[in-house]
Amino acid sequence: MSQSDLITRIRALPIWQGEITAQPLTGGITNVNFKVTNLSGSYVVRLGDDIPLHQVMRFNELAASRAAHAAGLSPAVVHSEGDLTVLEFIESRTLTEADVRHFDMLPRVLELVKRCHHEVPAHLRGPSLVFWVFHVIRDYAATLSENSSSHQTLVPELVDIGNRLEQQAGPYDMVFGHNDLLCGNFLDDGTRLWLIDFDYAGFNSPLFDLGGLASNNGLSPDQEDWMLESYFETPVTDDLRHRYTAMKCASLLRETMWSMVSEITSDIDFDYAAYTAENLARFRAALTDFENT
Repeated sequence: MSQSDLITRIRALPIWQGEITAQPLTGGITNVNFKVTNLSGSYVVRLGDDIPLHQVMRFNELAASRAAHAAGLSPAVVHSEGDLTVLEFIESRTLTEADVRHFDMLPRVLELVKRCHHEVPAHLRGPSLVFWVFHVIRDYAATLSENSSSHQTLVPELVDIGNRLEQQAGPYDMVFGHNDLLCGNFLDDGTRLWLIDFDYAGFNSPLFDLGGLASNNGLSPDQEDWMLESYFETPVTDDLRHRYTAMKCASLLRETMWSMVSEITSDIDFDYAAYTAENLARFRAALTDFENT
């Protein structure tokens, strides 16, 4: 769909007061987003259909977004129609990896994640998905093989590693995870933080979000220990650190394979090959550290 066709569809939504202006928002690597302004204010319009091969189902994203807003974590959903979702626009800046790592910011970020885990379920309505990273890894592997991906020679090794990590990361607790804690999904309006983009939300181990937060934002080992101790409110044991590190490796493996699949399926203008290479290197380094402990 061309940008002009999409703007025509956005303009036809029944919620606007007067004429609108629509500007593309850059940075998304799963969805196409626009900032839309009219007489009543500014909004974000997201275009995104179901993406079953990435475990993304829009009914689930919509329910999670509404629940996260009710919990006070996320912008309000203003309107939903087919593959278009309209959200409240928050005047803010998007965090960088360096922001997340900063000693003043990291406690605020962790508190937001912990609130997502424990407060969002009270507001969820209707069916909700489980996001089980080890199933995702196996499913991605099948997709890569079926589509003759340039990475398919790695598939047997990656599946074997994923299966071993699944055994090492348990036993498991269950919370409501965001499951995509890139720095770009945190907004700072100068007063408070917001958590956005619930495409991959679902019940999961808290260690997946914690591992993703660390690996996506380059936390140091000392910061990781602080994060675990603060989150669980108890000293970090060797067992917890072992299970956490296994899940962090799984998080990096999933991000790598997500990018491999996106290389052959996504129409978004983004250098997925470079993103694959970056995450594969991060995964290999984390796995080596895990296997040497």
